[in-house]
Amino acid sequence: MNSLPRRSFLKRTAAAFCSALMHNQSVARALAESGLRQKPNIVLILSDDVGYGDIGCYGARLPRTPHIDGLAQFGRRFTDAHSDASVCTPSRYAILSGMYAWRRADARILPGDAALLFADHQTTLPSVLKQAGYKTGCVGKWHMGLGRGEIDWNGEISPGPREVGFDYSFILPATADRVPCVYLENGHVVGLDAKDPIRVDYKKLVGDDPTGHDEPYLLKMKLSDGHDGTIVDGVSRIGFMTGGNSARWVDEKMAATLAAKATAFIDENHKQPFFLYFATSDIHVPRMPNERFADRSRCGVRCDVIEQLDWTVGQVLEALQKHKLMDNTLILFTSDNGPVLDDGYADGALENLNGHTPSGTFRGGKYSLYEGGTRVPFIATWRGNISAGVSDAPISQTDLLASLTAVAGVVLPQPSAFDSQNLMPVLLGQSEHGRDVLIEADVFQRTAIRQGRWKMLDLDKPGAAPRSTGTNCELYDLVADAGESVNVAAQHPDVVEELWGRLQKIRRKG
Repeated sequence: MNSLPRRSFLKRTAAAFCSALMHNQSVARALAESGLRQKPNIVLILSDDVGYGDIGCYGARLPRTPHIDGLAQFGRRFTDAHSDASVCTPSRYAILSGMYAWRRADARILPGDAALLFADHQTTLPSVLKQAGYKTGCVGKWHMGLGRGEIDWNGEISPGPREVGFDYSFILPATADRVPCVYLENGHVVGLDAKDPIRVDYKKLVGDDPTGHDEPYLLKMKLSDGHDGTIVDGVSRIGFMTGGNSARWVDEKMAATLAAKATAFIDENHKQPFFLYFATSDIHVPRMPNERFADRSRCGVRCDVIEQLDWTVGQVLEALQKHKLMDNTLILFTSDNGPVLDDGYADGALENLNGHTPSGTFRGGKYSLYEGGTRVPFIATWRGNISAGVSDAPISQTDLLASLTAVAGVVLPQPSAFDSQNLMPVLLGQSEHGRDVLIEADVFQRTAIRQGRWKMLDLDKPGAAPRSTGTNCELYDLVADAGESVNVAAQHPDVVEELWGRLQKIRRKG
């Protein structure tokens, strides 16, 4: 301070004070406009591959989900909520970025050694909440890339969640069925022995670890398609790895490990506003439930891990209740995309359904452009602030950026640059006016547009020859035909052309 002229120092101090005052006033004003007294803690639980029909409060009769059902009983359950895409990497990117992932050609299912999808200094949900005074934490499945080139798994791995805006992270680098099968905590492999370095390759075999392709008799679970790379914990994965034996996870302990890290984050930060992004691995393959849940459901191993997922949600709720935070915590539960049964492992998920319908009454599932691919469970609970009930308002997970930053009292920089819309009044139950238009994508980045009762699917893949009209489209009337069984494009060419034009306009925006 002594090195600064006094007048300059006072001017800077006054400017900083005024800036802080204006920020606090804007926060107070934004909260007041939403009818709120203070910004809440935010817990976003993103499950994996859970379909619209997989949860009790959405009509499932066989898997038992009392904790998730309890969230719906005291909160708001949405019947027309959608992920950005019917596969994991793009839907997760859309949540954190507030942008349609199909705007980026590289936002597809990533290998375990892919570069970080996010650009340097990109505005994200955690980065904005961090600026608003939140402690931000990420626990669970990441699958949005790490680093900027070839990854050295034996040192600090950067950029990653920290550069996206998370103060703390404990993650699976990609998915449970991809190498490397280790946890990363704040950019470092957990439990790594420096004398046993990790090497990973997705094109060729490294080391002498057995593979599912060459030694299938070592497997605890048989394969149905692919997944014939390195065997870890008796399960064959996608890709090859060697080393890191002391750091490799045990699948049957994964749910408990992630739940413990999520609740520890709440324990450590309960005295300040916090944002927890908890991306569970359940119910993604390989489905390896803990013995507490194995063979306990009435519809096979897939339902076993649904019940394990529900237990995980219960652990988070217990941590919030322990610290008396339920009155000041907004809890969101949803899924990254629709369901899949046989996804590379012969685990009996299809054969043992026993009448359970993972997609509910909707057509399709994971990877698909039909409703079953992106219409997902979505529950918002905030005791004393969200009125209990059911909402049919159409909403998108892409809207979480604008909505959650609004409830934190933050104005997004250049809001027009995002696809995210502030639907906080809808989440709070103050409005039933959701999105006028929804855009969804499938595994090939083909897109569909929803407007009112109509849904149009553009079946051309990205990169196809440009067309001026919607000639390769399907059209469905979701009011009359929610299961998308009858293509009515030929009967309503005017609707097809209107939706085609609107879709092109939205595409050009990006």
